[in-house]
Amino acid sequence: MTAIKDIYVLQPEGKTWPVPQDFDVNFNWEYDDGRAAMMGLYAKGKQMQWDAETRIDWSQEIDEDNPEQMPEESLPIHMADCYLKMSRQEKATVRRHFQAWQLSQFMQGEQGALICAAKIVTQVPDADSKFYAATQTIDEARHVEAYKKLLTKFKVAYPMTKPLQDLIDQTLRDSRWDMTYLGMQVVIEGLALASFGQIRDQAQNPLCAQVNAYVMQDESRHVAFGRLALRDYYPKLTQKERDEREEFLLEASYLMRDRFDAVELWQNLGLPIEECAKSMYESGFMEKFRNSLFTRIVPIVKDIGLWGEYIQKGYTEMGVIDYAKADVQALQDNDEDIAKQFDARQRDIQRVIDRAQVAAE
Repeated sequence: MTAIKDIYVLQPEGKTWPVPQDFDVNFNWEYDDGRAAMMGLYAKGKQMQWDAETRIDWSQEIDEDNPEQMPEESLPIHMADCYLKMSRQEKATVRRHFQAWQLSQFMQGEQGALICAAKIVTQVPDADSKFYAATQTIDEARHVEAYKKLLTKFKVAYPMTKPLQDLIDQTLRDSRWDMTYLGMQVVIEGLALASFGQIRDQAQNPLCAQVNAYVMQDESRHVAFGRLALRDYYPKLTQKERDEREEFLLEASYLMRDRFDAVELWQNLGLPIEECAKSMYESGFMEKFRNSLFTRIVPIVKDIGLWGEYIQKGYTEMGVIDYAKADVQALQDNDEDIAKQFDARQRDIQRVIDRAQVAAE
């Protein structure tokens, strides 16, 4: 099995990343006291556990020139002068590295989610939240495993990008338990769902599409978890406390919109950074990504009660306020339905294989 450390094209700074913590560990003795909706989510989390080894057919191959078999316009620099002048093989190298860079951020971000979920188990005061967060912790471990397996087929991996590291660092360092929810379950999971969805819906490679579909099925439950917990908690806060959280949300929204520019990727490939960053920001693919991102985040922010004048003004200036009308539950239901469709397709393929084997005997 290929080791990730052997396919990093840029070496991370050290083998580990220590993030100092300062928070109370909360025990809860009221084991029977649980919200019906939260306990229902916990039951669903238990029932929908899956094994990345067996649910996914890892024997499926990928194309070396375009591993995910994504359309050309999915590469944000596909209209940049530097890219248009490249040979076919040079373009293939850029495509493979961009896709591997993106998947690497998924893998690194899922480890961040794993640590945040474990922190929620430790810190959150409600027993029912602890129960569900325990199921999310194993979900996130499975996601790291799945993306690691997928990246080894690419034979290329990248460290965590600085903007993502900054966002996770801020989420983990805050001692308030709800800020871990807010940073991870709302902001980072919203970012992840937007990115996963583009690959799930556009990749022609069945393995890459399948991995993202199954991860999204879990992530939709995680977002629902954050919504339930925070919707109950935020009405209890003072206006000053809600304002602080709105400021964090808006800062994180700008960070995600403007700073995921893959500078380290273009630098590693020896491409003009300014030209690539400009093309990436202006590309139609990235515009669709940003739309998908805020479709996931803005209605949840409204739903959990962080919908004061400050956040509404900020989202209006960003041009994303209309996404507050999106139906989050419909998006989550769709994520689950698509994953089930992948399962059905896999079963159909297996039935064809089984019939062929019987006929050959």
